[in-house]
Amino acid sequence: MEARKIGEIKEEFKAAEDAMLPFFIEKYEADGRAGVKKLCEQARARFLKLEAERARTDALWKYEREYGMYAHICGIDEVGRGPLAGPVVAGAVILPKDCDILYINDSKKLSAAKREELYDVIMEKAVAVGVGMASPQRIDEINILQANYEAMREAISKLSVPPDILLNDAVTIPGVPMRQVPIIKGDAKSISIGAASIVAKVTRDRLMAEYDRILPEYGFASNKGYGSAEHIAALKKYGPSPIHRRSFIGNFV
Repeated sequence: MEARKIGEIKEEFKAAEDAMLPFFIEKYEADGRAGVKKLCEQARARFLKLEAERARTDALWKYEREYGMYAHICGIDEVGRGPLAGPVVAGAVILPKDCDILYINDSKKLSAAKREELYDVIMEKAVAVGVGMASPQRIDEINILQANYEAMREAISKLSVPPDILLNDAVTIPGVPMRQVPIIKGDAKSISIGAASIVAKVTRDRLMAEYDRILPEYGFASNKGYGSAEHIAALKKYGPSPIHRRSFIGNFV
């Protein structure tokens, strides 16, 4: 039988799903052509990278395994404590115990494109997802810490399945009846908190992009309300918008 053309094998490699990589290598590793050898090397490298990611993700289940006696373990995280404008947003996520999502991490360590991709996967596979927000006006009224707690309580209340235990990124939330486990840098240590951080980040980023269409002079789509040089310059030029936190901008206006 005539050997397959290298171009055809290359297309097969590109189309191969992760689970098919070992079969691809086995199928072509005896082919002596340099181009095919290179494709097998790329397949091995991709497979090793995948195995490393599986090991990293498995380590993120440490706390979920430790508290595995609870049926519904909920990760909690927030984004937007530091910006000059926009709400603080909290995410609450309960993942299934047999969840196989890879690449979840602290949302700040992921590209915007990867966060968007993972957001869709989390929303599809999670047992329950809740999102809570506190407006700039509410932040000014009760301070950022209390607004943060309020957003977290709202996120928990919006879960379609009540959680049995909360894994929180660093904080203990007042006024919540179930057990809480605060974990320092939890969004990089717990799969559930990492998932919550992605949901919160994508939700807030999308909202700030919408605000940018209404208030384009501040560059909210790019700075997300944080105090970039361009944002501060616009704030000084145009004054505060309705979504600026008055308690945060006293040094600039």
